[in-house]
Amino acid sequence: MRPDDLFPRALIRNARLVPVGGRTAPEHPVDLRIRDGKVTEVAVSLEADRDEQVHDASGRWAIPGLWDAHVHMAQWSLARARLDLAGTGSATEGVDRVRREVARRAREGDRTSVIVGYGHRSATWPGPATVAELDAVSGEHPVILVSGDAHNGWLNSAALGLLGLPPRAGALDEDDWFPVFARLDDLPGATAAKEHAYREAAHAAAAKGIVGITDMEFSGAVREWPERFSAGLTTLRVRTAVYAAELAHVLEAGWRSGDPLGDSSGLIEMGPLKIISDGSLNTRTAYCCEPYADASAAHLEHPRGKQNTSPEQLRELVGRAHAAGLRVAVHAIGDAAVSSALDAFATTGATGSIEHAQLVRLEDLERMGRLGVVASVQPAHLLDDRDVTMACWPDRAGRCFALRSMLDAGVRLAMGSDAPVAALDPWLTLAAAVHRSADGREPWHPEQAVSVAEALAASTDGQGTLGVGSRGDLVLLDADPLVRDVPSTDTAAVGARLRGLPVAATFLAGRPTWSRL
Repeated sequence: MRPDDLFPRALIRNARLVPVGGRTAPEHPVDLRIRDGKVTEVAVSLEADRDEQVHDASGRWAIPGLWDAHVHMAQWSLARARLDLAGTGSATEGVDRVRREVARRAREGDRTSVIVGYGHRSATWPGPATVAELDAVSGEHPVILVSGDAHNGWLNSAALGLLGLPPRAGALDEDDWFPVFARLDDLPGATAAKEHAYREAAHAAAAKGIVGITDMEFSGAVREWPERFSAGLTTLRVRTAVYAAELAHVLEAGWRSGDPLGDSSGLIEMGPLKIISDGSLNTRTAYCCEPYADASAAHLEHPRGKQNTSPEQLRELVGRAHAAGLRVAVHAIGDAAVSSALDAFATTGATGSIEHAQLVRLEDLERMGRLGVVASVQPAHLLDDRDVTMACWPDRAGRCFALRSMLDAGVRLAMGSDAPVAALDPWLTLAAAVHRSADGREPWHPEQAVSVAEALAASTDGQGTLGVGSRGDLVLLDADPLVRDVPSTDTAAVGARLRGLPVAATFLAGRPTWSRL
């Protein structure tokens, strides 16, 4: 796509600007002129130039384009077409869904294709998942079932053989699983399916007001995104992370965080080094200061969770990346992992984020704010993890998803989904941050809720109220996203309004990527 097509001369008429990030906005509708991807004029009744694309907002509300700060884009794209295992209450229920999928494919004459499923959360299951159970119902189909937190995989014997893995009795998790997870793209037919799925997922994201993502995909994204852009997928800004296994390639290329990649005119850029320092709550591998409350009953091999990366390894990796000009994104879910990550940031002087920060020691938050480390959080996870938390961490639930405490300590929030762990849906994210419930129950630890304005500011990649100098990325909405006509104390009503907020159009650098104007 030519630069003129990527960054058209555009005029947005009659838009009501929403105040974002503490910056004021005019009370009356205004026009916005966009040149070279930036807002250059904001005024009433601007005269349209001859070569401008004119879009009439008709009094709709305008906000900066929304970002998802943590996405596994390949997995999210493909999960939309995978066997759905969400809501299964036991291994038996999961096996039954596989049995039905095998029968469905058999009716279509398919007896050997790979079945990939996604979404089960085994932490609350009454017993462990076994390979033998899958073998009993799967026939010749290799079966690979990815957990809802993406930290374990349940495979049958045919899938283990297909991937060259030795026989085993149960599921793979953490460091045994992640290399296998990264190889799912190598399965027969996976590449063509993935690229089609990417386009569908990007279109759906634009319809939600998303203009940019930080892609935390496990492998290949640094090479693949410029190719994908050249092939025509140009509707998103992308910061692409790299993992330790590919760090040498990035260092050899001399790429620093923020550098443009390929011929994308800067829309695709180098992101952070991603380090997975611990596990997850649902797999009971998030690394904690105290043992899990159910450690004895669950016969946990690691009662406090697992360190996937030792403190010494973490400091070495963080320091190496920082010296090369890369920001660092450290996955840390348990409070001990968060403390260790902050130690590494403090020792090396690196910049970046802690991804998830699901359970924190409140005394660590002041240090986090002082160091300028961003909390990259996924509020919608609390909807899924509420019951598991009360089983595993009932004594520390008030320190989970501690968004209010983070802001009060001066920590900057960047919100996202961790799709496919939660849907790539910024309005679900905002609603969860504000209401902290979605199933009719009372808000869970409402003292940690944030306001709509605070959640919105954490979802726009640091862009405040639209004005001269802003990126030409914006979203037009049919209703006020600050929901100022509903009492802020009625968070259930506010959350419901946010989840159903209609997007009228999404613009990337002045170019419509989705519109029903």
